[in-house]
Amino acid sequence: MKALKVISAFLTKIENGIIVLLLGGMIILAFLQVVLRNAFSTGLLWADPFLRHLVLWIGFLGASLATQQEKHINLDIVTRFLSPRWVSTVRTMTNLLAAAVTAFLVRAGWTFVQNEMSSQEPLFTIGQLEVQAWWLQLIIPFGFSLMAFRFILRTISHAIEMVRPP
Repeated sequence: MKALKVISAFLTKIENGIIVLLLGGMIILAFLQVVLRNAFSTGLLWADPFLRHLVLWIGFLGASLATQQEKHINLDIVTRFLSPRWVSTVRTMTNLLAAAVTAFLVRAGWTFVQNEMSSQEPLFTIGQLEVQAWWLQLIIPFGFSLMAFRFILRTISHAIEMVRPP
């Protein structure tokens, strides 16, 4: 269990760093678009779809962080009236169900990415580089995988609390 917590802490640092970089890049790119459009009546054709996909990345990474901090799914109204052992039981079941749902969403996300891969339609081009949509949409199965991992960790943690209350 300790090794899984170390991995989770390491992932948290990576996710935080990626979110900061993506958000900073989004702000700069969006500001550049506004300046180019208003001052020069031009813009970067690829910037808008790229920004939309970066929002998707930040959303999935943020959801993973929320799951890690146990702020994603919470039955707070139920747990207020229960003993600590029953709170652990409810949280174990909630996290187990959420892990199962996200596991199905990993599969659905991967199917979606495979469909995008087969289309071979570029999302946009930058010079000679054709950026495929699926490159940026890989965050869907990957993000759900991160969330499923975090839900499984929470399930194990709460199951241990059921057996040995803190």
